[in-house]
Amino acid sequence: MFKTTLGIDGMACNMCEEHICSTIKKAVEVKKVTASHGKKQAVIISEHPVDERLIREAIAPTGYGVTSFACEPYEKKGFFAKFFG
Repeated sequence: MFKTTLGIDGMACNMCEEHICSTIKKAVEVKKVTASHGKKQAVIISEHPVDERLIREAIAPTGYGVTSFACEPYEKKGFFAKFFG
C-alpha cells in the first residue's frame, strides 16, 4: 500500500474537498482519498504508487493547484489492521 500526500491550493469549503476527491478517484485507482481545505491537502491511499503526472493533469483543469506531491509506503495501523490488514 502507498500513501500519497498532495498539497492543494485553492480549496475553500467542503464542496471543494468533494470536487478534489471525485477528480482524483476518476484519474487513478484508489482505496481511499480524503481532502481538507483547512490543511490544504489531499491524502490518497492506494495499492500502487500514484503517477504524479496523472494527478497534476487531472487537477489542473479544476482551477485548484497541486503545490506538493509525496508518495511513501503505507502500512495500516490500529488494532484490527493486524487481523484484517
